Amino acid sequence: MIRKFATVPGFRVALGLILGAILAGATTVHAQQTSTQQPADQPAAQQPPAPSSAQQQPATQPTGVQEASPEDIGPSHKIKVKGYKNWTFNAGGGASLTNGNTENFVRGGGGVVAAGAARNTSKYFGLRLDFQWDNLPLRDRALFLAQAPGANSHVYSLSLDPIINIPATPTWGGYILGGPSYYHRSGKLDSSTAIPGSACNPFFAWWGSCSSVSLPINGGFLKSSQNEFGENFGFGLTHKISDRFELYAEFRDLHGKNNTVTTDLRPITIGVRW
Repeated sequence: MIRKFATVPGFRVALGLILGAILAGATTVHAQQTSTQQPADQPAAQQPPAPSSAQQQPATQPTGVQEASPEDIGPSHKIKVKGYKNWTFNAGGGASLTNGNTENFVRGGGGVVAAGAARNTSKYFGLRLDFQWDNLPLRDRALFLAQAPGANSHVYSLSLDPIINIPATPTWGGYILGGPSYYHRSGKLDSSTAIPGSACNPFFAWWGSCSSVSLPINGGFLKSSQNEFGENFGFGLTHKISDRFELYAEFRDLHGKNNTVTTDLRPITIGVRW
């Protein structure tokens, strides 16, 4: 039958148009699919390289927090800790040994009361001012020469000394000091059977009541008062017992003189420094 239709001219034209339309549609669909799909063998587009750690931006600072500039921080330096006190004070007591001509009339063991203050310029150096009271108990020989049943005698001293501190360990140390001193020695005899105007003996010469070669006519030799200038030298040992206090033991050699009258003492003092 188809052959019969094929022999008809109109049928051939119609069949050619239908086949042409089918081929044209297929070509259009294939072209659209080709344009929308990427070929499998085409390489993917290259991504830009990731920035290195050195090129990464710093993390954002928290809100309200600003990084301080070197000008705001200021110069960086360590604060030096001062290992000493500007002022130190001491107080103590003890007894005196005698020396020189004083030993002939005063027995050792007289009481001592001392106090002082030091202005330190460093851990090792300072300037110390001391006040001291020394009791001078007269020997029996001195009372015999004075022709007195009893007496009292003492000396006040004031000294201003450079001091050198020697820290040996955190708890133990020492110091050396010495300088000029001022002494005021005074005393009083309970009574005396000595005759005014009589010749002075060695005690009254040391006592300081002989203005010339004889006892005062007015009987003023019962009292003695004189000022002397001299020097002192000493050293001490310290032991720290707390952050604030330390014990000290000190030995000094005191010497004062006024004309031919001298006072020589060697006080030993134990006390506290702070």
